[in-house]
Amino acid sequence: MTVRDTFLTFLRWREGGFGYCMGMLRLWPAALVYLFNRDAERLKVRCVRVFLKGLPREVLEEEAKEFATVAAPMLLRPDALKVWRRYRQEGRRLVIVTASPEIIIAPFARGLGADLLLGTRLEFDADSRVSGGFIGANCRGQEKVNRLREVFGQDMRLSAAYGDTAGDREMLALAEDSYMRLFTGRPGGRMRG
Repeated sequence: MTVRDTFLTFLRWREGGFGYCMGMLRLWPAALVYLFNRDAERLKVRCVRVFLKGLPREVLEEEAKEFATVAAPMLLRPDALKVWRRYRQEGRRLVIVTASPEIIIAPFARGLGADLLLGTRLEFDADSRVSGGFIGANCRGQEKVNRLREVFGQDMRLSAAYGDTAGDREMLALAEDSYMRLFTGRPGGRMRG
């Protein structure tokens, strides 16, 4: 539904250009390892540790709300929104399944009127600060299917599913109608930060 990765866009918005670049420099060893092992979960954990570790939950939730308000008009594809609204009017159950952290996508999901959000779950320590790990696996690939089945049962059916990355293929394979990179509309405006 978005024109680019929401999690990375959030980090760039949160840190500003210079802070984001400095954080990315700290990630280069993990990125180099990723080129060989293709372990997206490991790379994402490292990214969370570099950018978010120690951040209080309530601060992250407030920042996510502010980000959604600022970024939604620049991130959400208009053609995807049109289909979403049509499904909403038809009374379909609408579920967002994303590899991005749930806590960051939750304000978008609420704003869209999603029935459910399934995403990567950040782990918090006893003081309610980001620990730098996940609860469960990164929500991509087979984990998207696992999470859907946890909620809806092993015999669940998807009438339609949309995706735009390789991490969506397993979920798309379960849908009666599946679409990879169907939405191409570009939102107006440009986000600063």
